[in-house]
Amino acid sequence: MATKFIFVTGGVVSSLGKGIAAASIGLLLEARGFRVTLQKMDPYINVDAGTMSPYQHGEVFVTDDGGETDLDLGHYERFTTARMTRDHNVTTGKVYDAVIQKERRGDYLGRTVQVIPHITDEIKASIRKVAKDVDVVIVEVGGTVGDIEGLPFLEAVRQFKKDVGRENVIYVHLTLVPFIQAASELKTKATQHSVKELRAIGITPDILLCRTDRYLPPGIKSKIALFCDVEEEAVITAKDVESVYEVPLVFHREGLDASVVKLLGLPDRPIDLSRWEAIVQKVKAPRRQTQIAVVGKYVELKDSYKSLSEALAHGGIANEARVAVTWVDAEQVERDGPAAHFQGMHGILIPGGFGDRGIEGKIQSIRHARERGVPFLGICLGMQCAVIEFARNVLGLRGANSSEFDPTAPHKVIDLLPEQRGVTAKGGTMRLGLYPILLTEGSVASKAYGQGIIHERHRHRFEVNNDYLKNLEKNGLRISGLWAEKQLVEIIELPDHPWFVAGQFHPELRSRPWEPHPLFAAFIKAALDHGGAGQR
Repeated sequence: MATKFIFVTGGVVSSLGKGIAAASIGLLLEARGFRVTLQKMDPYINVDAGTMSPYQHGEVFVTDDGGETDLDLGHYERFTTARMTRDHNVTTGKVYDAVIQKERRGDYLGRTVQVIPHITDEIKASIRKVAKDVDVVIVEVGGTVGDIEGLPFLEAVRQFKKDVGRENVIYVHLTLVPFIQAASELKTKATQHSVKELRAIGITPDILLCRTDRYLPPGIKSKIALFCDVEEEAVITAKDVESVYEVPLVFHREGLDASVVKLLGLPDRPIDLSRWEAIVQKVKAPRRQTQIAVVGKYVELKDSYKSLSEALAHGGIANEARVAVTWVDAEQVERDGPAAHFQGMHGILIPGGFGDRGIEGKIQSIRHARERGVPFLGICLGMQCAVIEFARNVLGLRGANSSEFDPTAPHKVIDLLPEQRGVTAKGGTMRLGLYPILLTEGSVASKAYGQGIIHERHRHRFEVNNDYLKNLEKNGLRISGLWAEKQLVEIIELPDHPWFVAGQFHPELRSRPWEPHPLFAAFIKAALDHGGAGQR
């Protein structure tokens, strides 16, 4: 069977949920037994998401091979069993960089290098690159139809149908059908204009996903089908839901997977959504509840911590509990003190980040958790702050700090590796991707994981300074995880604390709703125990 391709575009406005839509299509096809992969195309000129502010673009999702990618790749991995790589995120910057390098090498043999065919050919080559050993490739085209920067990508996917055969490609367009309160009516004009814009580019959608706050009645579906030239059964309600994990089930009830299978000529296999239905049931009907404080510096934009939010929810699923998250601005902790922010909290989590803003608030939060026996999970920068707090307040090392925040600190308990000291470029120069970690037998971490060697994804430049390890361990800090090759600290914990664990990696990036990350499952269990089981 020839590989099939599904291109997902969006219209009217941004943030309609193309990433969730693409991931949901992938999930439904996997539930029918097809092998799928997904790819995201981002029209921005950055080569990757690594140098972008979380306020600009949300979190950076790191892949096993060290790719710094768009957060939608996190949705793809949480909804399907596909594993993303750096090749699964394509940007304008990456495409132009590749074309310019070829031009400098003389690969184009003196020809004039143009958007068509050279840029579009490079985009198409990137799609083919991820199409090996799968039945279906789902490609999400970022941005909104009509954006000038997205035109080369739309032209490339238009051409792709001709290249691989019309029977092997479909276009899915996500659009908006708003309910106008004053008129008490659903309005289809925005969708009609969006499809008109797409058709002007040369792409005729096969399926319309209509984002709305209610199920579309047959009359509205019929009208959209007539004006947009699609089959009525291919007009799908993309209804607002309580949890994103409900989206695939809504799409299935609307017949989306049946339409995809029919249009692509795929075998009409039975679907098994039992695992996903069980997940949704646990999300919607938890038996218990716990309250977690996340002390961060990008808390105004929740997408900055998207994978973290989902991993906490997964920890709840593992314990049949609802995890209520209170987002705490680290700078407010600096101003108000920790006690004002952690009343009624059953656990405290310090996530990753860069720069010195809010650091003292994070350190105060960790001290609060350590001294009051509140379950604590530190991630990346959160682990580094935990080491600094311990060095200052247990070892008595005044001025202990990270050289990232204070290059003149008397005790640089967190420092650059020697090979990092001469690095000035920002993009792709950190310790990135999957590394093996050797766990200490009998430690809290090894009990949570249930194994001796684990693999986790990293994104950081600074490390625990090994010159201070003996002193830290002598005073009660257990080093329970190491990257053996360079003897670098990966996990720390406090044996005399109810639950205090921190890691130099990002466990949230490998958590799945059907396979919650062990550290998040254990953290939420500890928080439930601390809160008296949090019965509702």
